[in-house]
Amino acid sequence: MSSKTINYMAMGIIEPKGRMQNLVSYGNVIEVDPKQPINRYYRSGTEMLRMAQVYLSEENHENAFILYMKYLTLFVEKIRTHPDYASIKTEMKAINKRIKDEVMPTSEKLRVKLLDRYQREYELFLANKEAERARELEREKARRAREAASNNSTKGSTIIPANLHVQIDPDNQPSAPDLGLLDQVVYPNDFPTGGGQRSNLLLPSDSLDREDKRNNIPSKPSFDRSQKPQYDRSDSLLAGSLRTVVIPQNTMDVFLQLAKTNTAKNVETCGILAGSLAKNRLHITHIIIPKQQGTPDSCTTMNEEEIFEIQDEQNLITLGWIHTHPSQTAFLSSVDLHTHCSYQIMMPEAIAIVCAPKYQTTGFFILTPNYGLNYIAECRQSGFHPHPNDPPLFMEAQHIQMDAGQKIKVVDLRR
Repeated sequence: MSSKTINYMAMGIIEPKGRMQNLVSYGNVIEVDPKQPINRYYRSGTEMLRMAQVYLSEENHENAFILYMKYLTLFVEKIRTHPDYASIKTEMKAINKRIKDEVMPTSEKLRVKLLDRYQREYELFLANKEAERARELEREKARRAREAASNNSTKGSTIIPANLHVQIDPDNQPSAPDLGLLDQVVYPNDFPTGGGQRSNLLLPSDSLDREDKRNNIPSKPSFDRSQKPQYDRSDSLLAGSLRTVVIPQNTMDVFLQLAKTNTAKNVETCGILAGSLAKNRLHITHIIIPKQQGTPDSCTTMNEEEIFEIQDEQNLITLGWIHTHPSQTAFLSSVDLHTHCSYQIMMPEAIAIVCAPKYQTTGFFILTPNYGLNYIAECRQSGFHPHPNDPPLFMEAQHIQMDAGQKIKVVDLRR
């Protein structure tokens, strides 16, 4: 390596192969909890592919690639550690065929396409960096030339002896400055902000541009120097942050009306929140009310396969659940925490909506990602049991957005 070679990796600039390796690493981040029913992982895999196909259609290739990697990691490696793995032999045959016919070929095409894009972005970045360096060298050379010319001019100038008496004509004196003109001086904070107006004050950037033209320095490349090969984390699964979940404004009112009979009997009602992915936002579009059995402080769903059939028919993704606390406030009980854990493990953005009609309040909750989720996943107790309150195990969801323009749809399987 020559002395002029720049170590861009040391500057935090990720080279194409490094970027691909990061994508693969994120795709490997998935674990299997032996406590969760294995069919939940089977369903989760189906929904991964649904989301991956949406990302493909929107040309969001990075997110699509990550989901395909997660699918491969789950079903080629991790699912085998589940104690009930033998029970899904039939499903695994279909999964293996899909991996061979669809997932692996598509993920390989994405890998090639992304690597090619990363290479082009990297080469463009390096070219622009070199152009910037050349321009800076030219500017420095021009500056030194001006300094040398200025020094030579000073050496050749005439020096007036200190004892020389100069006769000044009093009738030829310059007039005193008009102090009123000082009010016309333009300062930076006097610049007009509208109308495209411009003062006559020469800004530093203007003087440098004109200076470059005088010295025949190439104009500045049309390249934003703040841009470099890196991930747009604001719109990527790489961000590690939660995607926004959009909730129709009327969701809670509609659900409370569906639960009205049970609420009058002091019995909980629950429903599944399902929807779709678009532009990296998760949209709740349906409440699916399954057959269920409720008590004053719990609710158990029945016939889950009916829920899956509806989701497959309408191409829906599971985005959380909703339930009532007929006579209590809105919070997550110990049983609720374990119920929600199964949703949030599969879908980090999954929310739990708790409606408390007696107190006319609603809570939008998730398990705290850095503590509560892992704590509940490791908890082996069942039924109602105490949990520590500090650090908190759940929190108000910060990644939700209400939408007054959309109406929730209902599929009531109790009828």
